[in-house]
Amino acid sequence: MFIKVACGAVLGVDGYIVDVEVDLSSGLPAFDIVGLPDSAVKESRERVRAAIRNSGYTFPIKRITVNLAPADIRKSGPAFDLPIAVGILICTGNLKPNIADGAFFAGELSLDGAVRPVNGILPMALAAKSQGIHDFYVPMENAQEAALVGDVNVYPIESLDALVAHFSAQPVARLEIDIAELFSTDKHTYGVDFADVAGQTLVKRALEVAAAGYHNALMIGPPGAGKTMLARRMPTILPDLSIDESMEITKIYSIAGLITQKNLLLTQRPFRTPHHTASYISLAGGGRTPSPGEMSLAHNGVLFLDELPEFQKKALETMRQPLEDGHITVTRVGGVCSYPSVFLLLATMNPCPCGYMGTDRCNCTDGEISRYLDKISGPLLDRIDIQVEASPVKYDELSAKQRAAEDSATIKARVQNAHARQQLRFKNESIYFNAKMPASMIDKHCKLGSTAQDMLKMVFDTMSLSARAYHKILKIARSIADLADTEDITEAHIAEAISYRGLDRKYW
Repeated sequence: MFIKVACGAVLGVDGYIVDVEVDLSSGLPAFDIVGLPDSAVKESRERVRAAIRNSGYTFPIKRITVNLAPADIRKSGPAFDLPIAVGILICTGNLKPNIADGAFFAGELSLDGAVRPVNGILPMALAAKSQGIHDFYVPMENAQEAALVGDVNVYPIESLDALVAHFSAQPVARLEIDIAELFSTDKHTYGVDFADVAGQTLVKRALEVAAAGYHNALMIGPPGAGKTMLARRMPTILPDLSIDESMEITKIYSIAGLITQKNLLLTQRPFRTPHHTASYISLAGGGRTPSPGEMSLAHNGVLFLDELPEFQKKALETMRQPLEDGHITVTRVGGVCSYPSVFLLLATMNPCPCGYMGTDRCNCTDGEISRYLDKISGPLLDRIDIQVEASPVKYDELSAKQRAAEDSATIKARVQNAHARQQLRFKNESIYFNAKMPASMIDKHCKLGSTAQDMLKMVFDTMSLSARAYHKILKIARSIADLADTEDITEAHIAEAISYRGLDRKYW
């Protein structure tokens, strides 16, 4: 007897349907799985055999052949356990053949028949829905994740025995989730605020501009100036996610196995902080079977690199292409995958190895300073829109009486308003922020008056800026104008934007 059961797999960040074809025939007893299975899939034979027997059903002593189609793509993971078991139970008469029509099955089986969760259910479910599948039988822990797809029937399955009972006398209750309500009722609590930071008015302004237009930013200053403290408060002023952005992030986290019951739908922009010992593979993604790295996990959020020069140079150079293109292509033995990587790079560094350059406390030689700064290449620095100096905080600024700093809510209100202008501007485009404007759109949205144009020309020639830096200045000026709630870019906006590009010439 032959039966086909629908399951799914993930390639990059997108799911695709895998047809689990099960055939029972006469002959010497055997259990073969074909269709480019990896070790985890091949081991399904023993899990499925034990799960069926320990659930009280007879495992057929026949020739069993399982094909995972399409057969030219390598399959990995234990998600095929449940559909293989379902196919065998249909062939042995324990389940009716019509239950597989328009249905999706996925889950790992324990030896006692319990169904365990698997990674990547959300992209699999999205792919299955696009193919007209309407009934989903998934592990209890993955059920809410699958229900995020909307307009489908999701049945949480605890065990193989419970699945068989569902189709006879004890149906499992259908799970429903209101995505809009889940999105609107989720409250963001950070526990930190920009009001906690004393002084650094100029740096705060630079980070506000960075948040408004999603511009990459680098803070340079001595230890104790508050660079890390400011960076960790960046999420409190970022604009809110849209539902589409939230689903994009949730898909990536689903593949990485980072979805939890408490963190079902990511409604807060990611803030990833890898340690400086992170390898280029952990940043870019990869492994024998490619998986998302930190740059993809920071999609639509912030990638914070503290002490930038301490990272491996190879790891830093890996970011050049994603910063420019918004995606990263990973080529490994297990396949070629493309992951979205639209992130705001936020970094900090000292002006020299000891951090006290220009003061009596600095004992660094010119050679040491040069080697330290050379760890950040010119091409990478050119991709960082905003470079701002964080000066030491004065005593008067630390005094509670003098603090009176703006809180995050006040700053975020301006950022949110600027973001609304950008959403209206790019409503027919596939971008959300000024920083992601391609060169072809800059002339349309960043028009300058003659005075502003003359100012920019003089600075361009004086500082020997690159074409990329020229475009970034225009994008930053566009964001500054949006914060000012005006469509016109004035000389003041250009002057402020230029001030954020001076530090690379000062230190390099």
